[in-house]
Amino acid sequence: MSNQSGHLFPQPQAHQNAIELENLHQHIEALVFSSESAVTVPDIIEVLNKAFPGTVLDEKVVEQILTDLQEKFKSDIYAFELRVIGGGYQFFTKPAYHNTVAAMIGMKEKKRLSTAALETLAIIAYRGPVTKSDCEKIRGVNCDYSVEKLLEKELIEVAGRMEDAVGKPIIYRVTQNFLDYFGINSTNELPKLKDILPPVENVAGDSPESAPEIEV
Repeated sequence: MSNQSGHLFPQPQAHQNAIELENLHQHIEALVFSSESAVTVPDIIEVLNKAFPGTVLDEKVVEQILTDLQEKFKSDIYAFELRVIGGGYQFFTKPAYHNTVAAMIGMKEKKRLSTAALETLAIIAYRGPVTKSDCEKIRGVNCDYSVEKLLEKELIEVAGRMEDAVGKPIIYRVTQNFLDYFGINSTNELPKLKDILPPVENVAGDSPESAPEIEV
């Protein structure tokens, strides 16, 4: 049994489900829009199965609807767009409206991370997973407070321990929250340091790369 749009696949539990799921595009759009984090295709299918027991959805159909929605929100009449982030889908405000949204929610008034925390975050983003002592070697200062603040803000997380090192120190990596904030799927998509920093020659004539400051 299928609905008029061809979106509902065999074995619906009740005729009422078939009627409600004729608007499958809208159901999926609502799910992604209401989620605070990226939503995957399996997430969508699981939620719809719970909302409408007995409904059977095909992954390819859901993927096609998400593709349709991506095309839909490319239009200039919409202030936001649908992006693929971390293997899932999430709505983001288009760059042209960032300042407006920032003003409304008071983002400009939020306290920014200290320079020390930003430097530590940059090291973990570009070099991670790394230990706190690795960060301290690069920065030349203690990083206890910076790591604590980054953990508190959920920008970094514990990725395990360095089993072959003395004391098995904890290693850290950036979180999905960090990736979502910058609109990237992995740290591989971070800009290359050589592309964003001018060469700085030291006494020996070398041009070392240093961690960029990042506003969070």
